[in-house]
Amino acid sequence: MSKLLLLDCTLRDGGYYNAWDFSEELIHEYLDAMQSAGIDIVELGLRSLQNKGFQGPCAFTTDEFIRGLTIPDGLTVGVMVNGSELVGKVPQKEALERLFPNDAANSPVELVRIACHVHEFSAALPAVTWLKERGFKVGFNLMQVADRTEEEVKALAREAKAYPLDALYFADSMGSMNPDQAARIIQWMRTEWEGPMGIHTHDNLGLALSNTLRAIDEGVTWVDATVTGMGRGPGNARTEELAIELAERRDKQVSMVPLMTLLRKHFQPMQKHYGWGTNPYYYLAGKYGIHPTYIQEMLSDSRYDEEDVLAVIEHLRIEGGKKFSVDNLDSARQFYRVEAQGRWSPKRVLEGRDVLLLGTGPGVARHRKALERFINYNNPVVVALNTQTALEASLIDFRIASHPVRLLADCEEHTRLPQPLITPFSMLPDNVRAALDSKEILDFGLNVSPGKFEFGSVHCSLPSPLVMAYAFAIAASGKANKLLLAGFDGYPGEDPRNEEMNQIVQIFKSSETKLPLIAITPSRYDIIKKSVYGEL
Repeated sequence: MSKLLLLDCTLRDGGYYNAWDFSEELIHEYLDAMQSAGIDIVELGLRSLQNKGFQGPCAFTTDEFIRGLTIPDGLTVGVMVNGSELVGKVPQKEALERLFPNDAANSPVELVRIACHVHEFSAALPAVTWLKERGFKVGFNLMQVADRTEEEVKALAREAKAYPLDALYFADSMGSMNPDQAARIIQWMRTEWEGPMGIHTHDNLGLALSNTLRAIDEGVTWVDATVTGMGRGPGNARTEELAIELAERRDKQVSMVPLMTLLRKHFQPMQKHYGWGTNPYYYLAGKYGIHPTYIQEMLSDSRYDEEDVLAVIEHLRIEGGKKFSVDNLDSARQFYRVEAQGRWSPKRVLEGRDVLLLGTGPGVARHRKALERFINYNNPVVVALNTQTALEASLIDFRIASHPVRLLADCEEHTRLPQPLITPFSMLPDNVRAALDSKEILDFGLNVSPGKFEFGSVHCSLPSPLVMAYAFAIAASGKANKLLLAGFDGYPGEDPRNEEMNQIVQIFKSSETKLPLIAITPSRYDIIKKSVYGEL
């Protein structure tokens, strides 16, 4: 069996959280800790030609930058190139010459790893020959192979056999594998590939370490890890754990003290700030083969609450989310930038009436009895956002929803709920319309046009597709007498969602409508506030 090699790629994979902007102080302490913990290879970052937005030095990891570091004896220095840069608009030879202006003899880099998707594999492989001719060790990381068939995996390994690779890796990109699945892929690859193999695991299901150790048992000799698991999405196998396991397997004395100091001083505060590590959202993403960046993006954006995240996961489970796309994630914010279409006029049911709008905040459940008394005594038109069910169902007249992803996730529940659903039905994707086929629908169109509210008889223009703005517009278009809000609590502290909601309120109040907005349960928004317990 080949020598077992532990590669730490913290400064490369962890850079997806801090834009690869690690301080030199951290990097030097990291390098010393790696040597003490028995790490063989450190991948100091990406080597890239792309320069969009600010990114720190480990996004480029130039020879000049590496020469400014003190590399402890015994550590092999590596960088990673994304295969997409070798099969894109820039011809491969030109891209390689720009990425690696010095051959290995004149560069501090000894190892180059190429990470690519299956569809890039054939076109990227010739780069191996170019790099080997210049003296570099070369590894190849195949991404997203977990759902490939046996024949596809074998064909990829067969293709790799024609090139002088030092290690053929596969990555559990979605974090969806268990140890038996990892072992099966290794066995399939091994039928065609005889050279050293490597594995890069993700921790969605909490199995990164288990999968790595099983891979070693199956003959894999190159294994990846990162400090505290820092890496895209839920992160990876943790270096501090794998170093202990491998020291035992290699019967090698190591010192974990510098690494534990590094954790306390640098990585644990960063983890608290950025929040990597597995959680139930990443677990679901791993279970359903959804790209972890969807989860990472939503968790770092305070506009997404728990319900939104779960709704998007459910949508991606049905529609497929193996490839990350900002457009998919932000579809609702872009979706309604077309001409509004609608068929239903809210004037029929709202004109001259008081409307009570039930939000999703805790204020509805907390003041339920008072709200139910108010409804029974005052007989307003009661409209609930999305699937809010804190009040007696018979007291709710209509529901409102406008987020296509949320609608798809909630369609089953909407079909069970008795109230008609007000939504921009004509404008929704075919699959959402089909899912709501059995539901009584009131089709009120919407168009997103930043900075304004406009109210038509069967459609509106809004500054945002948020359901709150849509509900305001329906009440205004319907010529309601006044709009009472319950469950619009707002968000704690300096949460930017408060500012976003308040901007919508301000634009609405400055529009042509004179419809009063009155919160009757606690609210942090800039609207008139009264109490459901008093005379309104």
